[in-house]
Amino acid sequence: MGGHKEQDVARQGFDAADAVPLLLDPRGAVTGWTGQAERLLGYPPCETVGKDFAGLLAAEDAERVPGLIGRCGADGGWAGLMTVRHRDGRTLRVMTRITAATGQGGEGSLLVLLSEMIGAPGWDMSRAVLEQMVTGASIGIAIVDTDLRFVWSNAALEQFGGGPPAQRLGLRLSDVQPGMDFESVEARMRQVLESGERVVGYEHVGRVRSAPLRESAHMLSFTRLDDEEGRPIGVYYTVVDVTDRHRARQRLALLDLAGKRIGRTLDIMSTAQELADVAVPGLAEFVVVDLLETVLRGAELPPGPIAGTGRVPLRRAGHRSLYKDLPRTVVRAGEAVAYLADSPPIRCLSTGRSWHQEQLDPLATGWVVGPPGEPEPTFLELGLRSVMIVPIRARGVTLGLTGFFRRRLDEPFNADDLHLAEDLVSRAAVCLDNARRYARERNAALVLQSSLLPLHLPEQDAVEVSACYRPADELTGLGGDWYDLIPLSGARVALIVGEAHGHGIDAAAAMGGLRTAVRTLAALDLPPEEVLAHLDDLVDRSAGDEGAGPEGTYGHPVGSGCVYVVYDPVDGQCTMAAAGHPSPAVIAPDGSVTFVDLPEGPALGVGGPPFESVELTLPEGSTLALHTDGLLLPSDRNGAVDTDRIRLRQALETSGPTPELSCRAVVDALVPTRPYDDVALLMARTKRLDRGHVAAWDLPADPAVVAEARRTATGQLSRWGLDELAFTTELVVSELVTNAIRYASGPVRLRLIHERTLVCEVLDGGATAPHLRHPRATDEGGRGLLLVSQLAQRWGTRFIPDGKIIWAEQSLTAPLE
Repeated sequence: MGGHKEQDVARQGFDAADAVPLLLDPRGAVTGWTGQAERLLGYPPCETVGKDFAGLLAAEDAERVPGLIGRCGADGGWAGLMTVRHRDGRTLRVMTRITAATGQGGEGSLLVLLSEMIGAPGWDMSRAVLEQMVTGASIGIAIVDTDLRFVWSNAALEQFGGGPPAQRLGLRLSDVQPGMDFESVEARMRQVLESGERVVGYEHVGRVRSAPLRESAHMLSFTRLDDEEGRPIGVYYTVVDVTDRHRARQRLALLDLAGKRIGRTLDIMSTAQELADVAVPGLAEFVVVDLLETVLRGAELPPGPIAGTGRVPLRRAGHRSLYKDLPRTVVRAGEAVAYLADSPPIRCLSTGRSWHQEQLDPLATGWVVGPPGEPEPTFLELGLRSVMIVPIRARGVTLGLTGFFRRRLDEPFNADDLHLAEDLVSRAAVCLDNARRYARERNAALVLQSSLLPLHLPEQDAVEVSACYRPADELTGLGGDWYDLIPLSGARVALIVGEAHGHGIDAAAAMGGLRTAVRTLAALDLPPEEVLAHLDDLVDRSAGDEGAGPEGTYGHPVGSGCVYVVYDPVDGQCTMAAAGHPSPAVIAPDGSVTFVDLPEGPALGVGGPPFESVELTLPEGSTLALHTDGLLLPSDRNGAVDTDRIRLRQALETSGPTPELSCRAVVDALVPTRPYDDVALLMARTKRLDRGHVAAWDLPADPAVVAEARRTATGQLSRWGLDELAFTTELVVSELVTNAIRYASGPVRLRLIHERTLVCEVLDGGATAPHLRHPRATDEGGRGLLLVSQLAQRWGTRFIPDGKIIWAEQSLTAPLE
């Protein structure tokens, strides 16, 4: 009963036109093997001819073969389902028909027809059914011959243009789709004909006859068709419209590109230009980005849309055009632009909502207010046909607007384009607002920076000086490294380079506190080691007051370093001390470089042994190079100190002829463009005062010498051509010498220095500083220093190992009367 059902199924689903024929002899051995059989089962003729047909079947079917052969003569043949074994090991369920046949010599033989079973039993998958399937399919299907001419196509292919199937016969793709890139498609077809390899998923983007004004995308697949001998007879291909998927992919790619390219810097103008660059040509042919003036200044903006009363001035921050002539006139980036009060851009600013128009009136005038007396150009003259205006809004604030334009009439902006433009602008708006906020913070930081570092080093005659500063935080330009030059009494100068931990505004604030403290301590005319000792105490007390631990906090002065140098141009004496800081280098007049053997004391505020100073005499023309450790460490931060000094020595030896050129050359040679640490370098070339500008006299401790001191000083002023200062100088010398003889012990020394000011110094062996008193009208004395303070531009006291020096300076440009 089951055998009859099996035969019925086989007969119902069997199509002899698609069957694979085999020949067997009466004993069941294979005598004829076709190419179709080889393609179906994978065996070449040499492996099957002469062997039993049963060997190709599964075990249960192999046992049935002798009985089936015996029945063929009696029943006229047999049809049923069998399981055959493929050469690669898998099994196939095939519909099989065995009938008696007669060979050429009259001998008996058996014809076996095999047809691979498609579908479930009971379903007729004959050629007629398959033709119904491909004819009624929604995808385009066609067959071309080896000359690539149509021999068959289904009705669905007509939707892509080119006419019905009957009109295509004998034509090539170039005949039915002249507007498309048929050469690339036909090249794929020839490739398939030559190689036999199937091509799946070839995407073609272009224009077809069904939509000549719209770019479309189609997915094509190609398969070679062979005859029974395995020779190619044509190509079978399918076409699917994937335009919507292609456009969605384009939109995603554009947004992905925007994420990568917009906001790469925190510069407002650059970010606006990046928005325009990304949108052309992916979305528009011409794009303008206009921002409010307050945005470019980084100012705070009121929340909500901008009021649209009158003309609203904006600033062109970016624009990009696909064509050189689009538009005919354009406002350049950075220039002001004003829109008419009732124009769509102003309405977008006022409402905060986007707007688009598929077709602009070509005879309408543009919206930008032009120069007085010039006629407003029309949109036709500007070359603009379709437009989208999208306000730039971020965090509830309106920053400006973006205009998207096209000139092609075939693809005006639609609603999908507007949604894409809004997504694009919204991403850029966040970057623009970040840039605006950064500009505001950076402007405030730069104000702080300008108040912390000297804009110009003071003029003096002791050294020729130049400084270079390069922060690690390139965005804010702030760091913890600093430098300074402070004029001291007696034509001397103090040179300072230091660094506070960290980068940015915190480190800058800590640096500002240190610099202020050093300037205050320098005014006391203390030796370098005492300046650092007082600075160390100050940092330690400050850390205790603020609750900082021994290691300090980020940006706190605890652990900071500093080197303090005092240079005297009268005798070339140089005294220096360091606190947790590298020692300076000295470039001799002959160009050789040495490093001062300076004890590196403890960092500020961390405690440790007392600070020590070093004294040396520098020949005139020597150059002191004070630097922070950012100049020493190499870019990989793994170099040893000796190696770092070798690099620094080489850079100093090949530096420029002046301190300014040397500073720039050394920093450029040793510091990367984006340093990992702040770098400060101060280079000072020493000078010596002309001996004729310094006069000194040793005086005995006798009150009678005061008159002689006055006459001697007056005579020296006459030789210097400073007779107008004779009267005040006599008073200053008289009071200072009298004060030294009266209150001090040992010899007295008077010195006059003619520099930018006239300096009068009196040295004595006393160890106590004089005090300025305000005597009563009846007092007979005590007015000496009060008189000096009134006559001199400034005055003070400094202590030396042999005693103290009281000094007073008088201006040479504006002498006191």
